[in-house]
Amino acid sequence: VAALVVSTASAGFAMAPVPFDLTCFLLASLGTGLASCAANSINQFFEVPFDSNMNRTKNRPLVRGQISPLLAVCFAASCGVPGIALLMLGVNPLTGALGAFNIFLYTCCYTPMKRMSIANTWVGAVVGAIPPVMGWTAATGSLDAGALLLGGILYSWQFPHFNALSWGLREDYSRGGYCMMSVTHPGLCRRVALRHCLALIGLSTVAPVLDITTWTFPVISLPINLYISYLGFRFYRDADRSSSRKLFFCSLWHLPMLLLVMFTCKKSFLEKEDKGNLLSESHGRAMEIRLP
Repeated sequence: VAALVVSTASAGFAMAPVPFDLTCFLLASLGTGLASCAANSINQFFEVPFDSNMNRTKNRPLVRGQISPLLAVCFAASCGVPGIALLMLGVNPLTGALGAFNIFLYTCCYTPMKRMSIANTWVGAVVGAIPPVMGWTAATGSLDAGALLLGGILYSWQFPHFNALSWGLREDYSRGGYCMMSVTHPGLCRRVALRHCLALIGLSTVAPVLDITTWTFPVISLPINLYISYLGFRFYRDADRSSSRKLFFCSLWHLPMLLLVMFTCKKSFLEKEDKGNLLSESHGRAMEIRLP
């Protein structure tokens, strides 16, 4: 999970319309990784009694008693505090605030909600959408349309990814006492996965409208977005383990492929700078003409 978080944050940094700063990139990646480790440790600390009932999680170190709860909390603190400090002081306060907020959202909202309401899936999707936003804000220092678009892509991608995964783990989640769509609302689980597969097509089309990529991005990304949408439809229609597995495994390569295509179609910083200079010059000439 931490590797995925750092990867998506790195993608956000790389997509930002500013010159690449290696030092800032490394500090942002390290701080984001430490914050992710802290959040995951706290999550596992809270869920020991429930994880012991699930085949997928019963071998975690805390569940098996290989490490003590106190050691887990100390590890979380030793990652979280320097991680957020690194983002706040070494990168910028906005990125640090987003990192701190995400730890809170994951541990204090998402984790307890998993046993209370299926709304946990939507909250969890917000948690997963924040790292690329952090990458963008680390590079630019601002929260603008490009950051929100990257967050939106990660947000939508998580529904086919997680809903397909949870479909094959329904018995496990039921034993663990987790309130998941695949267990309590199976029809909704499949519909939501399909909707967000289709949403990825729309979000890819928005990128050139916001001047983040060229128009080649929605064209080149269309085949992979259509393919995951096709698998989402198969999952919705068939409602079986085979279709859910195919959708899940597709999601594993779909995201890095989509982000890679997005990066290759990114509007260059120099191109945007030239465009801005041309607009400034045009405005200046217009002002000169108006002057008597």
